[in-house]
Formats: sequence, structure tokens, C-alpha cells
Amino acid sequence: MEQLQHKSTPDWKRYHSQWEDAIEKTQQILHELPLDREFKWGSDVYTYQGKNVASYGGFKNHFAIWFYNGVFLEDKDNVLITASEGKTKSLRQWRFQSADEIDPVKIKNYLQEAIQTVIDGKEIKPEKHVPHQPSGLLKKTLTKNASLQRAFDKLSPGKQKEYIEYINSAKQEKTKNARIEKIIPLIKEAKGLHDKYKR
Repeated sequence: MEQLQHKSTPDWKRYHSQWEDAIEKTQQILHELPLDREFKWGSDVYTYQGKNVASYGGFKNHFAIWFYNGVFLEDKDNVLITASEGKTKSLRQWRFQSADEIDPVKIKNYLQEAIQTVIDGKEIKPEKHVPHQPSGLLKKTLTKNASLQRAFDKLSPGKQKEYIEYINSAKQEKTKNARIEKIIPLIKEAKGLHDKYKR
């Protein structure tokens, strides 16, 4: 899951042969339900009304079925775990050591409940990030120069963040001043700090 967050594609096929029975069993259960099979992030993801419901994958030491809105499931059998504590908000995993542990009736019940969460509109909304605000020398420079402040305010939040971090990351006052001088013309031209590297 951490690989998904960092946009790299996990190699789901690496342990495929090890978990063929578990994959086949899971697919049979999923295909009995009104779910659409889509291909996302290098794997099959089962959706309902366009919303992600469940997926599965084999790993070195376990096979897992995960529920994208697992946080809302009752989890009567107390089997769901959080894959990345502190990072994962809604996704929950059900892990198995062998295909024999996969109980089709229980899993189907969990999947039906997961479909119901979509019907009920339950979801954790992504947290809105508070925009970065200039501080220190950058704030002082902008306050003194009204036209520069206006130009900075017109920049996208991403470009503003680049400039704020660029100035704040400098340790010495001398470096900060040199960086301020460098970015003033860029801001006035409505350019981002890294625009020249982007295509």
C-alpha cells in the first residue's frame, strides 16, 4: 500500500504462482457479486458504482484481501487489520497464510457489507491541506513590496509552496538573502521555481 501512495507499481505477479489457489478462490467469490472488475495500480480492483470496494494480492508471507472502506465494516470476526498504522485511514486488510483459510461465506458477507457502505455513501474525505504561508524574510520582503506581493498571491498554491520551502530551507541569513534576490524576478514573471525543469 505504501508503494501505491508513492505512485510506484507493486510487482503483484512476483508471488502469483505461490498463491494461485487463493487467487482463484477469491476471484470466484468476487464474481458472484455485482462488482465491476477494473485494472488499477497494476492489479484488479473491484468497484461498485465507480467506487473502489475490494482488491487482493499475494505477498511473500501472506495473501490479503483489502477493503477500501474497511474502516466502516462491522468486522464481526475481528479479522481486519490496518496495513500501515498512522497512514492508512479507511483501507483494511484480511490476511491469510493459506488458501484453506479463505472462507467464501464469511468473505462474501464482508464484501456485501462493503458494497452497502458505497450505497450508504460512507467515505473518509481527503483532508484539505492548509496552504503554506510566507514567514520570516520572505514575508518581510513581500510586505515591503506591494507589486511583488500581488504577483506572489496570483501564483498557484504549489508554486507558492516551492518558494516558501526554498527560502525556509536555507540555514544562513546570507543564503536566504541571495535566494530572495534570485526568486524576485521569477515571481514577477509568474513563474514557478522549477518551471524551467518542467515540460
